[in-house]
Amino acid sequence: MPDELDLVWKALADPTRRAILDRLRSGPKTTTELVEAFPNLSRFGVMKHIEVLREADLVQTRDEGRQRVNSLNVVPIRRIYERWVGRFEELWSSHLLRVKEDAEQAGGPAPSPRRRRD
Repeated sequence: MPDELDLVWKALADPTRRAILDRLRSGPKTTTELVEAFPNLSRFGVMKHIEVLREADLVQTRDEGRQRVNSLNVVPIRRIYERWVGRFEELWSSHLLRVKEDAEQAGGPAPSPRRRRD
């Protein structure tokens, strides 16, 4: 049974699609603006990437006259965080705290900051 987040993971697996999402973090962009940001790709190639992002609900598109405006939708990324990262955050925090306490109990000298040699 496919997981509801499978399309999100698939979309995020591609570096070009992540780069498109990075561009959209600063605000909505027209498809033309996104195409111009990736000169090594054809217009069709960029549009295919946008379509994968739309299917994963990571990008929302609206028509404004003759242009399509693409916006980032962070909700699916938040759902991944809550499911896969948030659950382990407390676990890692407690492990790191234990390592710190063990190091302090060992009574060794505190590590000095490394000096840069030029």
